[in-house]
Amino acid sequence: MTTPSTHLTVPLWQLAHGRTGDKGNRSNISVIAWEPALYPLLLEQVTADSVARRFSHRQPSRVQRFELPQLRALNLVLDDALDGGVNDSLNLDSHGKALSYWLMDLPISVPAALQPLLRRPAK
Repeated sequence: MTTPSTHLTVPLWQLAHGRTGDKGNRSNISVIAWEPALYPLLLEQVTADSVARRFSHRQPSRVQRFELPQLRALNLVLDDALDGGVNDSLNLDSHGKALSYWLMDLPISVPAALQPLLRRPAK
């Protein structure tokens, strides 16, 4: 007989939604928890270091995290992550609008008891 796991690993989008903005060569990603009980998991696991690792291929010079507890949100600022920005980049997504989607696939460990709060894929 196997014992059920006390945690499961899911992509971040099941806990939160995101939105990306930009200014020059700086990307700004907001992450907003779907439910209040999920916000502590964002605080614990969506750190400046974990985001820097997730975007290592973009080589940001700095990642800052700002907490907005009343909104159950985080604001992540990635410096030098847009290949020079809209006017300088040959990148197809020079605004970096798709960067939130890349972050939303970050693996997050969730206590099994919180599974009913997670979003499910559309069927």
